[in-house]
Amino acid sequence: MSDQSQLPRRSGRGAHRRRRRLIVATVIVAAALAVSVREIALDQPGSLRRLEHGVADPSSADQAVNPSLFSPGACMAFAPSRGNRHLTVFLDAGHGGIDPGAVGTTESGQTIHEADETLPVELDAMAILRHDGFRVVVSRTAATSVVRLDGGDVSSGALTIQGAHSDVAARDICANLAHANILIGIYFDAGASADNAGSVTGYDAVRPFAADNFKLAGLVQTEVLAAMNAEGWAIPDDGVVSDVNLGGPALTGTAASYGHLLLLGPAEAGYFSTPSQMPGALIEPLFITDPFEGSIAASATGQRVIATGLAHAVEQYFAPPATSASGTTG
Repeated sequence: MSDQSQLPRRSGRGAHRRRRRLIVATVIVAAALAVSVREIALDQPGSLRRLEHGVADPSSADQAVNPSLFSPGACMAFAPSRGNRHLTVFLDAGHGGIDPGAVGTTESGQTIHEADETLPVELDAMAILRHDGFRVVVSRTAATSVVRLDGGDVSSGALTIQGAHSDVAARDICANLAHANILIGIYFDAGASADNAGSVTGYDAVRPFAADNFKLAGLVQTEVLAAMNAEGWAIPDDGVVSDVNLGGPALTGTAASYGHLLLLGPAEAGYFSTPSQMPGALIEPLFITDPFEGSIAASATGQRVIATGLAHAVEQYFAPPATSASGTTG
């Protein structure tokens, strides 16, 4: 990660894109095949069975939610640094450890990895939210997987399909054990062409709290995009979309029938038994394969701007309804 101290402004080429995929986890299987977690069809791999029975004290602060269940530095809870709103926000920095996520480049030709750029956004957002009185739980605080990997999770130095499934599902389990009120996934996008560009936020429309999912996703997309474009970056707006419309071709019939992002989606017998239990959204604010947007994603300035937008979205999500002068809801 490097800071692009003089970030350029987008040229007038009017960059737009059709998204290749919304990644929840990109992994390299033994045959060097990249897959996304929504394409994985395993029920209860070993790592998940260990995680299901964990317990957590929701009042714990500045410590691991359950160090026996997660990798060192993963699933960490932090108390508010000023005041206490008695609300918990779960932030997920996508990928990590031996899963680098998507690979991109900056305008200077620097190779960047998604996992390296999602983490500082998460940590910056955590600092802002703690200052605003929120308890914040993060999926990871370092370059690590979230789940404690076992023998079936890794092959030839990369995550197996089982390992990828376990690692993303562990993020949901962390949020559930921490009794989070909302969940936000932070990822970056990748495209087949350097002209692919823009920001999109996904939500799941079939959960019991689907309306809250949509509300949160709309705020996340609006606030992050506004924060970035206030800098003059002209990031295209791809809007708020259902996770049913996201992802690449499924590798198995079971995965295809599931059709949701694992981080946000519902339980499904024989495939996924530990879904998140709170409203959630997943944003990919930039394409790291677009050198212009990759330069922003790899810069401390860009990361702070995205984090500020995320914090504003959280503040608005929990803000009381506006009232008119007569005291009725506006």
